Amino acid sequence: MTTTTPSRGRRRAPSRMERAAGKAAALQKPRVILALLLLLALICVMLLDGYLRAEVGGDQRVRTGASSSDVPDDVLDGGPIVTFRGGQATTVSVPDKTIALTFDDGPNPTWTPQVLAILEKYDVPATFFLVGSMVSRYPGIAADMVEQGHEVGIHTFTHVDLSYQSDARVRREMEQTELALAGAAGITTTLFRAPYSSETDAIDNYSWPVYKKLGQDGYTSVFVDTDSDDWKRPGASKIVQWATPKKNKGASVLFHDAGGERSQTIKALPRYIEKMRAKGYTFTTISGVMEQQQRQQAAGGQAPAGVPGAAGGGARLQAAHREATGAILYEGKALVAAVTVAEWAVPTLSVGLMVVGVAVMGRFGMMLVLARRHYRLRNRRRFGWGPTVTRPVSVIVPAYNEKECIANTLNSLAQSTHPIEIIVVDDGSTDGTAEIAESLGMPNVRVIRQANAGKPAALNNGVRSAGYDIVVMMDGDTVFEPDTVRQLVQPFADPQVGAVAGNAKVGNRTTVIGAWQHIEYVMGFNLDRRMYDLLRCMPTIPGAIGAFRREAVLQVGGMSEDTLAEDTDITIAMHRAGWRVVYQEHARAWTEAPGSLKQLWSQRYRWSYGTMQALWKHRKSLTDKGPSGRFGRVGMPLVVLFQIVTPVFAPLIDVFTAYSMIFIDFKAALLAWLAVLGVQLVCAAYAFRLDREKYRYLLMMPLQQLAYRQMMYLVLIHSCVTALTGGRLRWQKLKRTGEVGTPAGAG
Repeated sequence: MTTTTPSRGRRRAPSRMERAAGKAAALQKPRVILALLLLLALICVMLLDGYLRAEVGGDQRVRTGASSSDVPDDVLDGGPIVTFRGGQATTVSVPDKTIALTFDDGPNPTWTPQVLAILEKYDVPATFFLVGSMVSRYPGIAADMVEQGHEVGIHTFTHVDLSYQSDARVRREMEQTELALAGAAGITTTLFRAPYSSETDAIDNYSWPVYKKLGQDGYTSVFVDTDSDDWKRPGASKIVQWATPKKNKGASVLFHDAGGERSQTIKALPRYIEKMRAKGYTFTTISGVMEQQQRQQAAGGQAPAGVPGAAGGGARLQAAHREATGAILYEGKALVAAVTVAEWAVPTLSVGLMVVGVAVMGRFGMMLVLARRHYRLRNRRRFGWGPTVTRPVSVIVPAYNEKECIANTLNSLAQSTHPIEIIVVDDGSTDGTAEIAESLGMPNVRVIRQANAGKPAALNNGVRSAGYDIVVMMDGDTVFEPDTVRQLVQPFADPQVGAVAGNAKVGNRTTVIGAWQHIEYVMGFNLDRRMYDLLRCMPTIPGAIGAFRREAVLQVGGMSEDTLAEDTDITIAMHRAGWRVVYQEHARAWTEAPGSLKQLWSQRYRWSYGTMQALWKHRKSLTDKGPSGRFGRVGMPLVVLFQIVTPVFAPLIDVFTAYSMIFIDFKAALLAWLAVLGVQLVCAAYAFRLDREKYRYLLMMPLQQLAYRQMMYLVLIHSCVTALTGGRLRWQKLKRTGEVGTPAGAG
């Protein structure tokens, strides 16, 4: 065994990548926080959208038949407008031949503008009782109502029966609707109509405390004298008939401009206005009714305390509306802005989910079809490489602080059935890695020491020092089977083959993280490589096990330090140089999965960010011509779609499943999620069958989908943020335990 030692006494100047690493390290924590904030923002947007659309809480109860023994008789028998002045309930009736036209449940983007157009045509004022969630979704319509001189009142935020709700929920329903009105139209209101309310004689012992509390807060509760029952859709003629008061009496009349299909209401409304005017009726607002009563009482010297005296349209509106100022105005605008974002984001994400779903299912379909074809072709020996490769090869082992693993690695190589020389390139280890390698006394092992310069430099040093024309590269924590090298180099019988990817396996799969990565390696990486092999656009030779023609490595300039994914970088470079890159599934290597979530994050962050760097570096491959341009035409789009775009958006499947379970249909959403999981299980089971793995590890797959995929999403977001902000990272060394020994022990 020989040892090469560099001159001592001089400290190596930091490399360009290491100098940048110090600066980049300070930015990593903010980038992680930004990734988490993006996920939190997505969750908040979807919760807000669900709250607006599904009336969160799912409370659809409507109370009927309760006693009204606690309600004062003068309220039950009084007019439709109930105020609480001086702590006493007072009712106001609509004068004879007067119609206070009211609408509930809006605004609606289809029906409300048509109602407003009819009212404008006939110069009729109305009072609209608005649902706060609808106001926040369609603020422009609410603003148009106020601008056209109509009154608006509160119809709660989520249209629930308040008699079932707590005081806190009632207060929240009112405050949120006030915020929505402030943000949409710049006003607040003192008018209120409870959902599912009708005439005052329907007030019961459960709802009466709600009205009293709201009255003490300054709200005027508005009921109806005459209900058009237009929601029943009986036909325009019936709606007009039912909305007409008896014996020329005045009435608070109820129509609906939302809450369902309202074409009959739109048809009936002009007829109704013309009919009532022909009978001598006038139209006014709720505030107009209160002012008219006030004038009558004032004329008789009986004006009730606290009722503002006013006349005319402008004063009438002032009685119900208040200009929103200060905090409520800005909070209201923030609410409307947030809802606008949710209204835009959720449908967009829904479309994205459909695209992702199609891409994911398409990928599974491609992997199954092409992997099966790959397996059958290999078994039929139609992938004949040529004469058996028997000449010796060089195995390069870059090592940095691998004292726990290096002995296992070298001992596994010592059992190789193929003639090899072993070159251990110690990259400035401080834990005695080189000494351990030397102490084993293996005659075919050569240890080269170099100052710490990173993995690419170590590999290049090994390539330059290699004595044979085929070089096998592996990690210092990896264990080969005896037949691995022989299997790995057979494709080089084909002179067009420049590199061969081996089959990396997780050795420490007894841990949760190890089992997760085992599933990923078998299903994701190896099925992918079978697919890419058939398509002749293999994107990555794994660092744990890969073989190269030495001349091909030197032709493309060796292992580059430009990216963190030097394996992906050189693989793409091989394609662009015209070499063929293939997959040899029978060449197995056993590697150690990270032992903690922190180490897993570091590893996957380096992989994903390095892949992005490599793709960006070789972006001009998209325009390469001829056979060398195949990767750019086929491989580059597939890698971008399947390794970056789809994984970033794949968590939408889980997010939308949770969204649907909470706000739409729990059973249907759960079945859909299970169906997707079932498809993945089928693919994983087939991959395990091809690799002859034990199926018991698939029991971990549901948990992997719930936890592991979300972590990979954050890693990819973190990588995207780093790429967009121009950050650079150095090659990171993970902590190893050396528990992966022989392949038998790993299985």
